[in-house]
Amino acid sequence: MTAPATPILRWITAALLLAGAALALVLPFASATFLTLMLGSASVVAGLSQLLRLTGAEDFKAKLFRALSGFLYVAGGLWCLVSPITSTVSLTLFVGAMLAFQGVMELAVAASSAIPARTLVLVDGLVTTLLGGLLIAHWPSDSIWALGTLFASGLALAAVNLLTSPGARMASPESSSTAA
Repeated sequence: MTAPATPILRWITAALLLAGAALALVLPFASATFLTLMLGSASVVAGLSQLLRLTGAEDFKAKLFRALSGFLYVAGGLWCLVSPITSTVSLTLFVGAMLAFQGVMELAVAASSAIPARTLVLVDGLVTTLLGGLLIAHWPSDSIWALGTLFASGLALAAVNLLTSPGARMASPESSSTAA
């Protein structure tokens, strides 16, 4: 996400992100369902664009794989749009598996190489693996709240990152308008 140029816009954007995070935290099921519907819509659009690209494919194999990919995107997207509750339950399991896999990969990176901030990468890997494992272990009962809560956490962290990034001037909106 690109930060707004002026400090006042930075503060407004962060406030909107925090408001969205609070709303998603208060209504996690609604925000998870909204995310599922948006993912379904994006998937249908991506599938249709793959199918429209069929004319540009050179050989039969390229057309076949592009068509299969496009139909898979459209079918998955339509399933999310037609049945968002069931899709949210499935997406929770997918997110849990993805987080567990990502965490294991972070642990492998931390164990196999001497990278800067190795300890931080190790902690990130442990927390991510644990979170993914918890989502999988408590699935499907955690599907009602998990995705919405993760979305709320992501919005809140984006707001904090926006205000604390190295390019940010940590001035209050009032002091930035008087400094100009």
